[in-house]
Amino acid sequence: MYKILIIEDDSIISKTTKKHLATWGYEVECVDDFKNVLSHFVSFDPQLILLDISLPFFNGYHWCTEIRKLSKVPIIFISSSSDNMNIVMAINMGGDDFIAKPFDLNVLTSKVQALIRRTYDFTGQSHLLEHKGAILNTRDSTLTFDGKKLELSKNDYKILHILLENKGKTVSRDMMMTRLWETDDFIDDNTLTVNVNRLRKKLAQLGLTDMIKTKKGMGYLVD
Repeated sequence: MYKILIIEDDSIISKTTKKHLATWGYEVECVDDFKNVLSHFVSFDPQLILLDISLPFFNGYHWCTEIRKLSKVPIIFISSSSDNMNIVMAINMGGDDFIAKPFDLNVLTSKVQALIRRTYDFTGQSHLLEHKGAILNTRDSTLTFDGKKLELSKNDYKILHILLENKGKTVSRDMMMTRLWETDDFIDDNTLTVNVNRLRKKLAQLGLTDMIKTKKGMGYLVD
């Protein structure tokens, strides 16, 4: 089931659209806290966004820019400001399509279906893993925190992915070594320590100084 996030401050439009899209089998949520749109986006991890331009606090262009720092999720702008300037700006800011208000729900649904089909038929669904504001993008192996993005190496990404998948649980060193190197060959135990310490230094550059904790004699933990 594909998930759709509606970022629209007109409650009638958002609720009507949500109800209609739900009948087509989509899981739909509507943002109601327009100061914290990004946190709702991360926690819901949608496969498509319907985004109004005129919103309280920050406009749709702002939120499109913030989302694009984290994800390539398809975004359809919906707005009554349908002049050429707004359409061009919406696409240039990272939007994938534009539909003017008032819109026909069946036309909107067709656009949603077409965009989801083009995006996910071959690439699969995207996923974000979040921890205290740090966001791991599993599609491009990047970590974003406080507006800064870190490109992760293969092992950096695997270590962080394993720990975030098991957030709140201690992951044994043996399990991590098996997942990292996927081999029965002997791997020096110190190799894992070196990799984790190198990742910790990179995380510290983002301001994440205590993200990975060591459980002596057991393994590693993100909590």
